[in-house]
Amino acid sequence: GTVEYLYNEVEEKFYFLELNPRLQVEHPVTEMITRVNLPASQLQVAMGIPLKNIPELRELYGRNKFEDNPNDPSTVIDFSTAKRVEPYGHCIAVRITAENAE
Repeated sequence: GTVEYLYNEVEEKFYFLELNPRLQVEHPVTEMITRVNLPASQLQVAMGIPLKNIPELRELYGRNKFEDNPNDPSTVIDFSTAKRVEPYGHCIAVRITAENAE
């Protein structure tokens, strides 16, 4: 999901807009630069697969996609401290909305 805010530079404050507990329509932008299939990863989490065992997440954190022994302590990923690989290139999504002002 996403949390959206507005930022007021003059006041240097954030204002909450909305919380969306679903995958956003712009998720392909994240997928393009991380090479992580977000819907597939969400399904794997729902199936009870630990994050450390999801192949695309392992690659995102610079680990081998598959491990012979995923419970080996040397293959465990501490997501709070592990460094991610650099993004792959750049990606922009555009949404155009046309409205009749009258």
